Amino acid sequence: MRLILRFFGILFSAAAVVFVLAAGAGAYFYWKYSQDLPDHAALANYEPPVMTRIHAADGSLLAEYARERRLYLPIQAMPKIVVAAFLSAEDKNFYKHGGIDPEGIVRAVLTNAKSGKKQGASTITQQVAKNFLLSSEQTYDRKVKEALLALRIEAAYSKDKILELYLNEIFLGTIVPGRNLHGVAAAALDYFGKSVHELTINEAAYLAALPKGPNNYHPYRKTQAALDRRNEIIRLMAENGYITKDEAEAAKKMPLGVNPRVAFPNAANANYFTEEVRREISERYGEKKLYEGGLSVRATLDPKMQAWARKALVDGLVRYDQAHGWRGPVTKVDLTGRDWGMAAAEVPALGDVAPWRLAVVLGNGAGGVQVGLQPKREASGQVGKDRETGVITPEGMRWAGRANLQPGDMVYVEAIEGGKGQFRLRQKPEVSGAIVAMDPNTGRVHAMVGGFSYDESEFNRATQAMRQPGSSFKPIVYSAALDNGYTPASIVQDSPITIEAGPGQEAWTPSNYDGKSGGPHTLRYGIEHSKNLMTVRLAKDVGMPLIAEYARRFGVYDDMLPVLPMSLGAGETTVMRMVTAYSMLANGGRRIRPTLIDRIQDRTGETIYRHDNRKCIGCDAEKWSGQDEPKLVDDSEQVLDPLTAYQMVSIMEGVVQRGTATILKQIGKPLAGKTGTTNDAKDAWFVGFSPDLAVGIYMGFDKPRSLGDRATGGGLSAPIALEFLKMALKDKPPTPFRVPPGIKLIRINLASGTRAGSSEGAGTILEAFKPGTAPPDSYVAPSGGSQAPAAAAVPADPDRAAQAGGLY
Repeated sequence: MRLILRFFGILFSAAAVVFVLAAGAGAYFYWKYSQDLPDHAALANYEPPVMTRIHAADGSLLAEYARERRLYLPIQAMPKIVVAAFLSAEDKNFYKHGGIDPEGIVRAVLTNAKSGKKQGASTITQQVAKNFLLSSEQTYDRKVKEALLALRIEAAYSKDKILELYLNEIFLGTIVPGRNLHGVAAAALDYFGKSVHELTINEAAYLAALPKGPNNYHPYRKTQAALDRRNEIIRLMAENGYITKDEAEAAKKMPLGVNPRVAFPNAANANYFTEEVRREISERYGEKKLYEGGLSVRATLDPKMQAWARKALVDGLVRYDQAHGWRGPVTKVDLTGRDWGMAAAEVPALGDVAPWRLAVVLGNGAGGVQVGLQPKREASGQVGKDRETGVITPEGMRWAGRANLQPGDMVYVEAIEGGKGQFRLRQKPEVSGAIVAMDPNTGRVHAMVGGFSYDESEFNRATQAMRQPGSSFKPIVYSAALDNGYTPASIVQDSPITIEAGPGQEAWTPSNYDGKSGGPHTLRYGIEHSKNLMTVRLAKDVGMPLIAEYARRFGVYDDMLPVLPMSLGAGETTVMRMVTAYSMLANGGRRIRPTLIDRIQDRTGETIYRHDNRKCIGCDAEKWSGQDEPKLVDDSEQVLDPLTAYQMVSIMEGVVQRGTATILKQIGKPLAGKTGTTNDAKDAWFVGFSPDLAVGIYMGFDKPRSLGDRATGGGLSAPIALEFLKMALKDKPPTPFRVPPGIKLIRINLASGTRAGSSEGAGTILEAFKPGTAPPDSYVAPSGGSQAPAAAAVPADPDRAAQAGGLY
């Protein structure tokens, strides 16, 4: 008995010693590995990188910017079927264990020993520890730290918080090149083109298969492996009681159903616009905020107007280019012994020139040139198997003259509407241009196109190209004159003038576009018919320093050189600046800031930027108690007298009615504007507006050269404005420009600027005058007894001599 007791005593003592040693070793290792463990408290304030999304004015998605594409979704908003799929696939005991799952470890050991396949036993909590706080290196030390951190995380955070972090952080592969997906919400959009809340059982199960290795279960390259793993997860979901057996069997029979989304339906039309927005956000908040801050940006873009603007510009560029002849195919491919479709697929095609298609010439026939359209690519990136052929009809090639297309030539074609399999020949234009459409009252840019194709050139000619505005600058000169003593009926000489330069420099002798001069004319005539000689005389009288100041006020130039050639638009500016300046004329002379962004919200929904900074008086009332209705107060700066602004608008209406932009008359709505053509016709402009929409168009070569001897803004850019405004104003009422209080409309003789008599009919116009500046009812004959000609008559008010009769 004593021996037995001694044996058990020794055994107990040995066990106690082993326990103490084990406890000591455990404490030592715990101490050792705890020394440099990351602080798990950081998870409490963790803000994962979330992508910035840009929406158009109608709410449609324009673009997303992110290094890790993630939409953060709280666990309360996570669909139960998604949670069930991931728990079944990754950690079925998640809500039972304390961070480490002994059952899972035993199961993994047995599975590895039985099948030889490596199966992990990491819990979701351990994966959170690894993904957030540790590296991915496969070492013993890292696994120990991962387990210790998991225990700490479980002690500090709720299960729901841990699962929320996991489902929003996990990497789920790349289905669209360049788009690395993190979190189930972003993955649901890219893999299936739907919200995470719309996922079916089989779709949720497939996403749950991806954390083990997205490339191992790629839907196109590893389709069978993806199906097997998905079906295994569906089986586990049924075993764990999340779905019924019938639901599981039905889900297993479904195909993978991966359908990468077309994320941005307006992308091809709006690339220049969205890139400008991206650049502005980056400059305003920095790259980190742009790509990780989860900003929600509401842009000013109107998708319909943007599409109309792009079509109008492209049609105008193509129209000019085709008028100058065929330059040859894009390239040539060898079709000898090859599938023509695979040969054509090797040639890079512009992705934003739809409805154009790249095609390979197959041969010539009686009905035209036989072509094969470049095959479309499948979602997997592989060249599609379908082959489409068609014919470029003789009518579709007429513009190209004697173009001799040979087999293997790669060309662009466009389907002829109503003609099945019939196409017209197209070519990328060498000439380029830009168009901007803006709300003149707020500065909101509804549409902006910076060139023919963003894929071909990212250079934005609407905001980055510095070009001479030519005669489209003249309204700034005339605004300065009207603001400083002149009236629309003032007479200015349209006669030759020579400007003497400084010592050693040649004198400057400007001329009109047509090389002619026409004697005395009204200011109105000078704008309507774009007379250079009148403009130079007017600028010389008003003074170039004053005109430079007006150019600065309107934002056309920051620091204009005050020399007379600048009065004819010899400086360089952008389309955006010109449209903004004209908008200030249209809105009554108020300063506006052009913007592509209405408002920006941060990841929490707080508005951090708003373009409209008008104050709303009375908008904070809790209820209506008989008080006045709320009022929006606009305290923007007045850069021009509203009366002067209207006078200028009225004169520019004459440009459309009688001047260089009469092509726009057919729209049948109140419009004002001005054409512009620079020296040697290197730049062709039209800038104009209705009461609620301003538009500017520029056309020219990127490396400036002449557009042609007869090229003008009225002939090249105004037709583009016509095509755009026809669509943009189609459903708008013919609202006239608002006449500000104080303006007097008096009928005058259009040619002489004198007050029209009661018997005069044709050749008269209602002209806008400020108080006290109207032409006199009668004239006083100068000494000598004879009646002076109207152009030189002296008005009854001698202080208005310069306005009504002076010759300059």
